[in-house]
Amino acid sequence: MRAEGPARAASGRRTELDTIRTLVVVGLVFFHSALVFATDTDFYVQNRDTTDAILVIAGFGVVWAMPMLFFVAGLGSWHSLHRRGPGGFARERLLRLGVPLLFATAVLLPVPQWLRERSADPGYDESYLRFLPRFFDVHLDLSAFPFVVQGKYFETGHLWFVVLLLTFSLFLVPLTRWFPEARARRLRDALARACERRGVVLLPALPLAAMSALIGLEEDYGGWGRWAYLLFFLYGFILATDDRLRAAMRRDAVVGAVLGPLLFAACAPGFMTADDAFTDQTALAVVSRALFGAAGWCWIVGIVGLLDRRGRRDRPVPGAGGDAGRRSRLFGYLAVGALPLYVLHQPIVVAVAYGVVGLDAPIPVKYVLIVAASLALTLASYELLVRRTRLTRFLFGMRPR
Repeated sequence: MRAEGPARAASGRRTELDTIRTLVVVGLVFFHSALVFATDTDFYVQNRDTTDAILVIAGFGVVWAMPMLFFVAGLGSWHSLHRRGPGGFARERLLRLGVPLLFATAVLLPVPQWLRERSADPGYDESYLRFLPRFFDVHLDLSAFPFVVQGKYFETGHLWFVVLLLTFSLFLVPLTRWFPEARARRLRDALARACERRGVVLLPALPLAAMSALIGLEEDYGGWGRWAYLLFFLYGFILATDDRLRAAMRRDAVVGAVLGPLLFAACAPGFMTADDAFTDQTALAVVSRALFGAAGWCWIVGIVGLLDRRGRRDRPVPGAGGDAGRRSRLFGYLAVGALPLYVLHQPIVVAVAYGVVGLDAPIPVKYVLIVAASLALTLASYELLVRRTRLTRFLFGMRPR
C-alpha cells in the first residue's frame, strides 16, 4: 500500500486532528448533560422542567462532531494498516476496540439503564445486582447488524461508536486483500488529480446527501444513519493516502466553512416542523435530510482544512514553554486517553444527573453542576483508575507505558 512520488501519503502526525478529537470527546460531556433538560428525548434521566432550545443548539454539534470522530479514525486507520499489514491491523483493532467494548458492556453499561428505571418510577426498588440478569437477557438479531445483540433492557448505549468503528475497521481487511495495489494506486492518483480542481473535494457531500435522504437518519446513533458514518470513515481513509487530497481540503476550506452552516440552517426548518424528519418520506423531510447530509461533509472540510492551514503556519517550536507548551501537554495527555474518556463519560453523566435533577434549582444551575461534576469525575477516573496499571490500560484500549 506504499505510494511514492507525487502520490505519496500524507506524512507526519496530524496534531490538529488529535486536538479536535479530544475536544469532541470532552464536548460530549456538555452535550449529554444538556440532554437531561431537552424536550422530547429519551435520555436516561430527565429533569422535570425541559426546554426545546437544547436540541436546536445541540444540532450544531450533531451535524459534524461524531462524523469528525469517524473521519479522524479512518485517516489513522490508513497509517495503521500501512504499517502493520492486514493481519496485524485486525489484531490491533480487536485488542484496542474489542476488549474495551466487552469490558465496558459488562461493567459500565448496565448502570445508566438501571438509573433510567429508578428515575422513571419513584417506586422502583430493585437492587442493581437483581437488575443485572435482566440487562443481560439477550438474543441475536442479525437484522440490526452490526448491533446483533438485542434485549429488552440490554443496549450498547454510547458504545455504539465503538461497535461501528470496530466493524468499519475490520471491513478494511478483506477490502485491502481483494483490491490490488496497482489498481488502488491508479484510483488514488485519479482522485488526487480530480481534486486539483476547485470544489471537487466537496463532492463527497453528494453520496452523504443521497444516503441521508433515502435511507433516513437514526436518532440513537448521534443523529446520523449508521452507514453514513462508514462514508466519513472511508473518506478519512482515502484522504490519508495522498498529500494532494489534503492540499485540496486546505484550499477549499473556506468554501466548506461557509457552505456547512448555510446548508445546516436551510435544513433546520424541516427538522423543526416535520412530524418525523428522521424517517418521513415527505418532500420536506427528504430534502431536509439531504441538506443535513451535505452539510456534514462541508463542516468537515471547513474545520479540517482551516486547522491544517493554521497548523502549517504555526508549527510548534520543540521545547516551547509558556501557555503554548502547557496547552500542548494538556492536549497530549487527553489525546492518548480519548477512548477511555469516551467510554467513561456517559455513565458518569447519568449518575451525576440522577442526583442533581432532584435539587430545587433552575436549569442553568443544574446544568453547570452536572457538567462540572461529570468532567471532574471523568478525568479523575481516567487518571486514577485507568492510566496507572497495565491491566486497566489494556481493558480501556490504551497501549502499555
